Amino acid sequence: MEVRTAVLLFAVVTLGLMAGLFYAFSGSVMPGLRRAGDRAAVDVMQRINIAIQNPVFGLIFLGALVSTAAATYQNTDRPAVSGPLMIALFLYVVTLIVTFAVNIPLNTRLNDLGDPADLADPGAQRAAFFTPWTGWNIVRTVTSTGAFVAAAWALTEHGAHIG
Repeated sequence: MEVRTAVLLFAVVTLGLMAGLFYAFSGSVMPGLRRAGDRAAVDVMQRINIAIQNPVFGLIFLGALVSTAAATYQNTDRPAVSGPLMIALFLYVVTLIVTFAVNIPLNTRLNDLGDPADLADPGAQRAAFFTPWTGWNIVRTVTSTGAFVAAAWALTEHGAHIG
């Protein structure tokens, strides 16, 4: 397998994993937490915020960006491939901007609350976090899914070019 094929395939896989992660939160985690009590919901999100910070997640999260940028660069001589990759890269960068501008600061604020058992008004704290976080996660779900679809499109064009 040639290097640019491997890099493009890695981009598609990592973008797909990220889109799946954001969808999992939109489609199951947050709706499930909506059914939990205030303290339990805050506690679980604090635990998720800590658990997700691991090397495998970091590799996939940043690997999607690096591999998509590298695949775009490697295929500049193939507009049918680089065009969809530019779209994928743009959409994933939007995903990262939302993540760093909105979701991570909300996660940090939630974690800074401390032990949910000690919260005076866990309902207010939950509402201040869950409503904006969930809305912006839907944006991330859409943009990351769009990035995945665009990269998959590029992969099919790449295959047509070498096939």
